[in-house]
Amino acid sequence: MVVTAIQEVRPAFVPFQEKTQNCRNCPARRKSVCAGAPVDELDRLAGFASPQQLMAGETLIHEGDEASHFFTITAGSMKIYKLLPDGRRQVTGFLFQGDFLGLAFDGSYTYSAEALTDTTVCRLAKRQFENFVDDHPAMERRLRAMASNELAAAQDQMVLLGRKTALERLASFLLGLIRRQERLGRDGKAIRLTMTRNDIADYLGLTTETVSRTLTGVRNQGVIALDGTTLVLVRDRARIEAIAQGSC
Repeated sequence: MVVTAIQEVRPAFVPFQEKTQNCRNCPARRKSVCAGAPVDELDRLAGFASPQQLMAGETLIHEGDEASHFFTITAGSMKIYKLLPDGRRQVTGFLFQGDFLGLAFDGSYTYSAEALTDTTVCRLAKRQFENFVDDHPAMERRLRAMASNELAAAQDQMVLLGRKTALERLASFLLGLIRRQERLGRDGKAIRLTMTRNDIADYLGLTTETVSRTLTGVRNQGVIALDGTTLVLVRDRARIEAIAQGSC
């Protein structure tokens, strides 16, 4: 598995705004764990929620830090990753609007999270949020469902890294982004790659050169088109699915 050496830099937070989150008008509420909150309790939820803005490249949480808050992405995108003792990095996932992060083990964050684009998150005080979830079973069920989805994604990632070819890995990655777009109510025929080729390589266990070469090969087959470096136009979804399943 190929990972890239990086030097950990801890940029300062963009100070979060000293006001409560307007949960009633939150663009991500129906896509997030907060969809399980009763409408008449949204003001209570907003009482311990604060918006926090980050610029692209800024770090929200660091692996090993005390887990004092949870976060929901309300706009933008992030990557999560783990650092090895020698400074190498393995990207373990990409997060988008509505995704929840900050779950901890033994009181500490288990990964680092960095903004891929200018991003806004809802910062939720841990103790108050846990008490709120205890009072609302629908939110607890939604959290369990999200945790189950994360476990399934981790299992899929193990198969991807352990058994699939470079072409199958890239097709699986693209298919995952397509499905994610559709779950957000967007057209899956156009995918904006907010992550770099290097990020994709770290996620897929490939070199950056292999990612670029494989993308070019898929484009030359007419499966996708590339508009610049970030926009992928899906021309043949059925073939992407077939490649991802290893049947091509």
